[in-house]
Amino acid sequence: MNFILFLAQVPVPKDIPLPLPVPEWLLIFLLVLSFGLHIIFVNLMVGGTLLTFFAQIKGLREPDYDTLAHEIAKTITVNKSLAVVLGVAPLLTINTLYTIYFYTANSLTGLFWIAIIPLVTVAFLLTYPHKYLWETLKDNKGLHISMIGAASGIFLFIPLIFLTNINLMLFPEKWGSIKGFASALFLPNVFPRYFHFIFASLAATGLFLFYFFGRQSYPFSEKFKTISRHDVLKRMLSLSFMATLLQFVAGPLVLLTLPTKGMNWRLILIILPGVLLALPALYWMWKGITSPENLIGKDFKKIVTALSLTVVFMISGRQVYRMNALEPHQKLVQQRTAEYEKAIEEARMNLAKENSGKKEDTSDSGKIARGEQVFTQYCSACHNLKIKVVGPPVTEMKKIYGNDLEGIKKWIKAPGKKRPDYPQMPAFPQLDETELNALVSYILSVK
Repeated sequence: MNFILFLAQVPVPKDIPLPLPVPEWLLIFLLVLSFGLHIIFVNLMVGGTLLTFFAQIKGLREPDYDTLAHEIAKTITVNKSLAVVLGVAPLLTINTLYTIYFYTANSLTGLFWIAIIPLVTVAFLLTYPHKYLWETLKDNKGLHISMIGAASGIFLFIPLIFLTNINLMLFPEKWGSIKGFASALFLPNVFPRYFHFIFASLAATGLFLFYFFGRQSYPFSEKFKTISRHDVLKRMLSLSFMATLLQFVAGPLVLLTLPTKGMNWRLILIILPGVLLALPALYWMWKGITSPENLIGKDFKKIVTALSLTVVFMISGRQVYRMNALEPHQKLVQQRTAEYEKAIEEARMNLAKENSGKKEDTSDSGKIARGEQVFTQYCSACHNLKIKVVGPPVTEMKKIYGNDLEGIKKWIKAPGKKRPDYPQMPAFPQLDETELNALVSYILSVK
């Protein structure tokens, strides 16, 4: 494997030699769990925006569909807020577990990755006035529909950026050939993953809206005049059925376009139960679509349970593939890091041997010279000898403390804030007693 990676000229950087804050298995569990919760609300946000857009267009001729669009639009901002809040945990955990890979992919996709923040902001700012100015803009449907259309376009583009970035981090062997977002976008498995995500969004949104409009507490007859509750429920269940069926096309394409380096039987054994659970869910949805009006929601809980478990298995499978794909490269990085740390330790030991042969100059002039070195290393960024920089000059320090060695040492160890026009000085606990004495001798020697 090392030879193959060498031939491919795979970059092998040194890792950051810091321990994980918690056990790795716990971070992986948190990543899978938090990402699952996050992606559900992302699905509902994207799917809800698309359905609102299409329902509002249809509402130009059939007013009840405009009402339907308004009702769906009310859910978008709520799901959006939950998606954002729940996205913090998976972002932090993936940063912690895969720091080198995640940030390398970020840098290679460049401005497009950074653009996620302004794009999300613009999309959010479009959904709020679209929802709250519904009556105000009822006579200007072109502008109103354009707002949700623009938000839909942005919401469709943001996952494409994110998937491109997350996909790129799995393949260090591609980093040398990537020349920005466009070249990363056209790696073989980006678009199959993207379409799988879109179909999942529509499937999840259909089921959510089936529940939303199917509640007995929802005043359906007061809001809609020409379409029935059963008609809306049937359309939403049909949407989920078709979107889930299309995932059976997109899913195999995702697997076929993924490099085989991450494939093994463990991955297959995790994904397969998810696929098998989706089959009865499809059957129950079809039964609901074709059943009499009073039986359409009979199997709804079973459908949601089966598909929820499918999502858990699929997200777990994604993590297993990530671990399989990165394992060979992570071993090389660990080896490089160990070599780097060994070289540092050897250099430190050699320096200690060299210094051990030298007799320390304990004279006053030697101490002052050593103190000047310490001052240059730690203090010169903020202090000058005779003029104010960030902090007061050395001559002022000497004037304040005179020959109070212990007083100035105490201040350096634990400084406070004396004057409002000066920032508070940071502490320097890393200075040992010898360095501290030398520094104080130098400060008090300045004329």
